[in-house]
Amino acid sequence: MMNWKKPRNSAMHYILLNKPYGVLCQFTDPQGRPTLKDYVDIKGVYSVGRLDYDSEGLLLLTDDARLNHLLSEPKFKQPKTYWAQVEGVPDVEAIKKLATGIVIEGKKTLPAKVRCLPDDLKLWERSAPIRFRKSVPTAWLEITIHEGRNRQVRKMMAAVGHSCLRLVRVAIGSLKLGQLQPGQYELISKPSLK
Repeated sequence: MMNWKKPRNSAMHYILLNKPYGVLCQFTDPQGRPTLKDYVDIKGVYSVGRLDYDSEGLLLLTDDARLNHLLSEPKFKQPKTYWAQVEGVPDVEAIKKLATGIVIEGKKTLPAKVRCLPDDLKLWERSAPIRFRKSVPTAWLEITIHEGRNRQVRKMMAAVGHSCLRLVRVAIGSLKLGQLQPGQYELISKPSLK
């Protein structure tokens, strides 16, 4: 963690963080769980969107309210890409449903871009192992959505009969996770939008 304070009247901050599993996307927690404060010591920044406590990966933090709005507001349809490890192997029909839009909580999702990833995907070890069942195979999918509904990818996978065992966000618009390891962050210049 870097200890760095923003000088008065200075430029905005743009921070890419690889949020670890089991970390809240906020800077305080009355229950004492790990938060962003445990990883980023820059005052006045907020996460653009959220990742669930049990999700990992790319998070953008900034004090640029306009950019936060442009990336978070669903009407601007900024793409967000995830790698999802799911229980079972989705068939062609399940992939087609995800790609054309699926009804969750009474509302159809926008079409998603979905592709299968290799089983030997190289990722860091997670702090808490996922559950494995010897009789049930797993598969990795890359899913790009243009919304940001609560637990959307997990609910989409459940709607086609596949529990999401691990979920890692790898991109927000043109921003990529790259080589950042869990808990690492980097300061970047103001990102351009797609």
